[in-house]
Amino acid sequence: MTGIDLVVMALYFAAVLTIGAQFTSKQHDARDYFLGRRDIPWWAVMLSVVATETSALTVISIPGIAARSDLTFLQIPLGYLVGRIGVSIWLLPGYFRGEQETAYSRLETRFGAGTRKLASAVFMVIRALGDSVRVFATAIPLHIVTGLSIPWCIVIVAVVTLAYTLAGGIKAVIWVDVMQMALYVVAGFAAIAVAASLAGGLGQVFPEALEAGRLRTFDWEFSFSNVYTFWGGLIGGALLSAGSHGTDHLMVQRLLATRSLSDARKALVGSGVLVIVQFALFLLVGTFIWAAGADNGTLSSDEVFPSFIVNLLPAGLSGLVIAGIFAAAMSTVSSSLNSLASAATHDFYAPLTKTTDARKLLTVGRWATLGWAVVLAGGALAFQSNDQPVVVLALSIASITYGGLLGTYILGGISQKVRQFDVILTIVTATAAMLVIVLMKPGPFADLAWPWYVPLGTIIALGVGLGSSWLRSFREVS
Repeated sequence: MTGIDLVVMALYFAAVLTIGAQFTSKQHDARDYFLGRRDIPWWAVMLSVVATETSALTVISIPGIAARSDLTFLQIPLGYLVGRIGVSIWLLPGYFRGEQETAYSRLETRFGAGTRKLASAVFMVIRALGDSVRVFATAIPLHIVTGLSIPWCIVIVAVVTLAYTLAGGIKAVIWVDVMQMALYVVAGFAAIAVAASLAGGLGQVFPEALEAGRLRTFDWEFSFSNVYTFWGGLIGGALLSAGSHGTDHLMVQRLLATRSLSDARKALVGSGVLVIVQFALFLLVGTFIWAAGADNGTLSSDEVFPSFIVNLLPAGLSGLVIAGIFAAAMSTVSSSLNSLASAATHDFYAPLTKTTDARKLLTVGRWATLGWAVVLAGGALAFQSNDQPVVVLALSIASITYGGLLGTYILGGISQKVRQFDVILTIVTATAAMLVIVLMKPGPFADLAWPWYVPLGTIIALGVGLGSSWLRSFREVS
């Protein structure tokens, strides 16, 4: 890294903190801090949704996947769009009935307070685990660039992100997301331009990649073990997206910050289109790195792109791309801190203490934000020895609970006979089953590809919930 690169990165961090400071004086109560007074333009929320789900995992891990294989990962985000359309039609309207502070408020209305607390607790645990992976992923390029140890890099990422999140709340998070998305997209195009030049130009890259099978996008085989197939991407991607954007407070919180149901729908469906384009961009980054001969095969796939940045990008541009990676990571981590604090404050602290003072809840929310920052940083240290692509690890972790949560929302819509006991049993059973399947991979599930985790979890949830409801009704009649 040169002095120019360090200046570029310093300017980026200064810009982030400046934006956060702009919203400090506007944080009067918890409604400002967590929902931005529900007055944020839909297009800003759309960009924030994309930036939040992108994180460093996409920017770091996706190019490495394409550099080692092809473009078949793109089948997953095609399913994402289908899932978001479904959420916008069937789930979003329920979030705009009354005043709901979190994604789990509606579960309390339908089933009871116990369901809300359980769903929120599951969200917090799995979100903390998944985003610990994201913090660790961000530390990889910082470690390569600075030579600092991974633990110190984790602390740096956590502290900078915490600073602007504490200062400006959800508005700062969303508007910084807008800037950060622009930055990492520019970084992606810049990396392609340099790699193309090293490979002899666009006219050289695409014919070679096509001949080598590197541009293959669709695999029409129906397989439960092959990770990237059209049907796995369509079905698994759709249900994964429905779970993440329809039941996960990280995303629902953004949609609740829009001005209306119509704006929320535009933001959600629009994000589905943008995320396809974005995945295509960073997959092509990996293809161009392969064409340039910049992957010698000795590094892990997650280190391919960071190594390319440090060793082959010119001064200044290297700093810009590294800043872009930090932008992608910090957008997700800041969003997680705010949403985790929101869930802890509204789903647990407020009901337990009977506190309704929005100003006091703002103070509690800020302390909760600080506490979750410590948790994420600590969790990130636990993933240092993992050897699979971090994007796959994070999505696998998220898939443990999305099926159970999605199944719970579906049960609430399709059957009036389902009660709180049934859905609590549903969430516990489905989550426990998926923990075993994802982490231990027993017997017939040993080769199950991760895109099928959420469909399987949803099937288990629906079976348990409907079965429990039927048995309870049968006993009551008897």
